[in-house]
Amino acid sequence: MKAHIFLLLLGTFASFAETRTLSAQELKFASLGDFKLESGEVIHDCRVGYRSVGKLNGDASNAILIPTWANGTTDQLQHTIGPKNGVVDYADYFVVLIDALANSVSSSPSNSASQPRMKFPKITMRDMVDSEYRVMTGTLGLKHLKAVVGTSMGGMQAFQWMVSYPTFMDKAVPIVGSPRLAPYDILHWRAEVDAIETNPAWNHGDYTQNPSMLVEFEFGEMLLNTPTQYNRTHTREQVFASLAKAATAPGVDANNKIRQSEAMMNIDVSDRFGGSMERAAAAVKAKVFVIVATYDHVVTPQPARDFAMLLHAAVLELHSDCGHLAPSCEDAKVSAAVAGFLRQ
Repeated sequence: MKAHIFLLLLGTFASFAETRTLSAQELKFASLGDFKLESGEVIHDCRVGYRSVGKLNGDASNAILIPTWANGTTDQLQHTIGPKNGVVDYADYFVVLIDALANSVSSSPSNSASQPRMKFPKITMRDMVDSEYRVMTGTLGLKHLKAVVGTSMGGMQAFQWMVSYPTFMDKAVPIVGSPRLAPYDILHWRAEVDAIETNPAWNHGDYTQNPSMLVEFEFGEMLLNTPTQYNRTHTREQVFASLAKAATAPGVDANNKIRQSEAMMNIDVSDRFGGSMERAAAAVKAKVFVIVATYDHVVTPQPARDFAMLLHAAVLELHSDCGHLAPSCEDAKVSAAVAGFLRQ
């Protein structure tokens, strides 16, 4: 397997498969107008990017939604689907790839004309999912999904979909995601945001040079892999050279990163159920297949394991030294398992 690691953000995920030629549509946008958020604030002229590949069958029962990981884009997601170790094979399904809010493609601090930079309101995972639901139903006219499949922050969105729209999908596959971040996860996300916001160059979001370049690289290098894997695949000289290069790389927009990080830190699928994960699990109607990585230092696996137990859901645990990138290192195993689950 040739992995394509997109170090766009701590939590950004590697491609599951080799780059392949797709018949996916060009990027399209759904216009949601003034989109009201969970907080009561509004994203003005909200737009959500999406792509589709495959063919909808006669009864529209084969649609699968795949949301983006943290600061990932649907352009990158195109390379994770397909017949050879793709997480979903578009030959059998109508696959919709969707850009999460604040990812630089959909409405974001970096591209909003009326709410630029830190004027862009805070968003939640529920807001992301609500915007995606609007695209599925309003723009694409879908009344039901066969499945929601997502990796990393996409997996968090899959967990949120289960409770926000429990009857809208038959199945859900969260991959190295979480229904509520563990304390360690919150700590490292907060550390990354603090590293940006305490940098004088950030200037409360009104920066002239992106202050997140080196931060995103350093956190990503430390946490996406395990120390064992990293030391095996890197030399000291490579690390010094990579650090020097990262200091001048364009990087992910810092304000986008902050808004998506806030959404991840605050995900809690039990928030509408009095904080009870048991009640949240009882509301889930979809059949669920959870994939976790034992040595994941980005999204530690226990919250997903615990919720899977409440759901009586099947769990695939990946034990490689690749950490959060284990689904990339073990793409053949993941692809076969997801394909089997979708066929059930």
